[in-house]
Amino acid sequence: MSGAAGADGARAKARRAPAKRTGTQVTGLRAAIGRAAIALGVWLRRPLTSLHLILGVFGLLTLFGLVMVLSASSVVAYVADNSSYSVFAKQLMFCVPGVIMFWIGLRIPPKTLRSLAPVTMVIGIGLLVAVLLIGEVRGGSKAWFAIGGFTLQPSEGVKVALTLWGAHVLAARRAVMHRWKYALSPVVPVTALLFLLLLLQPDLGMTISLGIVLIALLYYAGTPMRLLLTLAGGAVAGAITLALTASYRSARITAFLNPDSPEALKSIYQSNQGLYSLAAGGLFGQGLGQGRGKWKYVPNVHNDFIFAVIGEELGFIGAFAVLALFAALAYTGLRIAARNTDPWLKIVVATSTTWLVAQAAINIGYVVGLLPVTGLQLPLISSGGSSLVVTMFVFGVLTNAARHEPEAIAALRQHGQGRIAKMLLLPPPQPYKPVATASVPVPRKPPQRGRAR
Repeated sequence: MSGAAGADGARAKARRAPAKRTGTQVTGLRAAIGRAAIALGVWLRRPLTSLHLILGVFGLLTLFGLVMVLSASSVVAYVADNSSYSVFAKQLMFCVPGVIMFWIGLRIPPKTLRSLAPVTMVIGIGLLVAVLLIGEVRGGSKAWFAIGGFTLQPSEGVKVALTLWGAHVLAARRAVMHRWKYALSPVVPVTALLFLLLLLQPDLGMTISLGIVLIALLYYAGTPMRLLLTLAGGAVAGAITLALTASYRSARITAFLNPDSPEALKSIYQSNQGLYSLAAGGLFGQGLGQGRGKWKYVPNVHNDFIFAVIGEELGFIGAFAVLALFAALAYTGLRIAARNTDPWLKIVVATSTTWLVAQAAINIGYVVGLLPVTGLQLPLISSGGSSLVVTMFVFGVLTNAARHEPEAIAALRQHGQGRIAKMLLLPPPQPYKPVATASVPVPRKPPQRGRAR
């Protein structure tokens, strides 16, 4: 009897042992997660974290983009030039001026860059007018300057010019942004002129991108929400009107809304092929360089639809990595903007981050079938020299702003800038000195007349 009881006790003890080990493992896992969260919080509070984050995102996106351009363009390049590396070589060549522009954006003091903002705006308008006169037509749009064997798209630089100049105007008026007159003029009229010049090319995708810049500028400058909603509603209505006025644009919209119609098959061919490539990738993908979509199954695969190649060759893991990098860019850019004290730099950083991330979201959105195709590129990843150079300059400005966070300035002054900063001839960051802002004379109330007491 006692032997049976002892056996039952042993069996019960054996059953409790795995449960005890499982509980210990869960407790250990929770403790490890807690320690990791604490370590992450400590690292995020360090004064140079923003600088390290933005440099990491920039480096990863640039390297990832070069690898994917090489993979996605190899077939198209071989058919056109008998070399699988011709498109990649051009992209790599544009990295040289891109790195120079990154260095300029990193090195130039924010005060000097702000003083140049009006000049950049005038140059941008002049280039948009010039491209209409002497530009080259590609893809139905007269938006390119042909220089030797290379082409340059000035509208890419105009986004930066509008960001710098618009922030320059609005930062000086931040105390009176509740007055519609001062919130709208002259930024909105000048942007309307840019819209007109872009539509004459015509380039609806770049017009949408410039509209994102305008809305972001006004939002981060403190424009009343009612005015922002009015402008956003007008912009959407205008975009729909423009999309329906041109036959090829209206065909894209109709095909997006009714993809099962026979007329839509030709218009959504590119989108369907992109979806087929994404679906073929699965979780881990077909392997780098092994995708089939680039064998002329997906049009413009190394440019507008490079995300389809990423999904096919690297699978869900690769596509998620791209999304994670742009999410990190959104967090880091807004963190830099929040931690700076210079109002102009705040608006510039927040606006630049917004249009980069929004452009990436639009590109990925139409590749996965959530949006109509607009032709916007995936920043730093799609093939395109003008976009690459301009985006690298923007990242230089973001990195410069990270160095001008008050805590970063104190840390760099206390511990020194390091060898790399000295090799790059970077001047020590200077703290922001507030300047007088624009004010509006408030009319005094006339004195009330009454009986003397």
